[in-house]
Amino acid sequence: MRDQKKAEEIAVQRFQLIAPLLEEGLDAGKAKELKTQICKMSGLSERTIRRYVTQYRKEGFEGLKPKGHSGKVKKEAIPPHLLEQAILLRKEAPTRSVSQIIQILEWEGLAQPGQLKRSTLQEKLTERGYSSRQMRLYTQTGVAARRFQKRHRNQLWQSDIKFGPYLPIGPNGMKKQVYLVVIIDDATRYILHGAFYPTLDSRIIEDAFRHAIQKYGVPEAVYFDNGKQYRTKWMSRTCSKFGTRLLYAKPYAAESKGKVERFNRIVDSFLGEIALEKPHSLDQLNELFQVWLSECYQNKPHSGLDNVSPEAAFRSDTKALRFIDAEKLAHAFLHCETRKVDKSGCISFMDQKYEVGLPFIGRKVDVVYDPSDLEELTIEYEGHPPWKAKKLVIGERAGRRPALPTHLQAHQAHSSRLLKAATQKYEERKVEQAPAVSFRAVWKEDGGNV
Repeated sequence: MRDQKKAEEIAVQRFQLIAPLLEEGLDAGKAKELKTQICKMSGLSERTIRRYVTQYRKEGFEGLKPKGHSGKVKKEAIPPHLLEQAILLRKEAPTRSVSQIIQILEWEGLAQPGQLKRSTLQEKLTERGYSSRQMRLYTQTGVAARRFQKRHRNQLWQSDIKFGPYLPIGPNGMKKQVYLVVIIDDATRYILHGAFYPTLDSRIIEDAFRHAIQKYGVPEAVYFDNGKQYRTKWMSRTCSKFGTRLLYAKPYAAESKGKVERFNRIVDSFLGEIALEKPHSLDQLNELFQVWLSECYQNKPHSGLDNVSPEAAFRSDTKALRFIDAEKLAHAFLHCETRKVDKSGCISFMDQKYEVGLPFIGRKVDVVYDPSDLEELTIEYEGHPPWKAKKLVIGERAGRRPALPTHLQAHQAHSSRLLKAATQKYEERKVEQAPAVSFRAVWKEDGGNV
């Protein structure tokens, strides 16, 4: 299972690397320019990039997973002290290539010639957040010089979070702030999903993204805020499963999310009306928001669309929507975490106890789950088919303790193996320590002192 997770993570990285080359209608000149940029950014050869593209077009996401591994756990490819030195060299000069970093380490005598492989070091730097692309993200300055707009619906989605009003939804009627998550289509300005949520974490982004895909299909690319709610491993994995390019806005660059930022300013008028209406629940607030969204935005002429409403622009677009079946959608939104089984055969997960089974006491199992449905979890353990774990129900009286599995039961012994082994060692030690000549015996034979 862990090998599979690692292969999937590698496939996600490879997809996001080649995603710009998969855009429809890309001419040969632009493709060559993009390949050069990707090679320079990643340190990979053009041949490797071409191979990734070919594998993806032939086999989809699965084609990007590394093949031919034996399943044995590999030793650490790069010693920790060398990796730290490589990170230091990258931080000193973010423009240094991986090849240059390896060359410096070899010249300084810190690494043996050929000890560091370029692809391996590139992978490790990316995992730690020090790839060329990641470093440039925080060093580039400036703002967009011109506006842009996609030609068709679902070519690009944008999303953002806006702080909402305080509602009496806390314990004892205590007021708590709620948060608006919006997903907008770049070409048509149509709001694909918009709703207020009671918490500020990655789960609200997952819920919004899932609802938008269920209703309007899969986007070619998404452009998200740089907040921690969007920057998750789950988001990279899910977008890669869908074949969706994942883009993030630069830190402190609100102008790059102009369309969704503009909509957020329009929402301020709704919040002004809500202050007068004073809704008493989150459901009531969302019902009022959907009414306002439909009548005051979706079906209202938009100056950026030649006075066509966002809904009319989205519905009249001739580009076909790409939907996926329910099973694939559910699988793409699954999460996976590791838990240790306690002495009662249960695991603790999301403040709940789940029964896994006594044979797995003390072992670590993988928990595959859907955040929107935690009634049952799928448990995976190497060498066993996946099975379901349900919440532990604690009754009024404790039930009889189930019998321990055979391999955990005590084995009846008729004697102590430790004492037997100790006796044998004791006899061996006596033989070794016996003197070659007994002076006491000699003295007795002679009848006098020696």
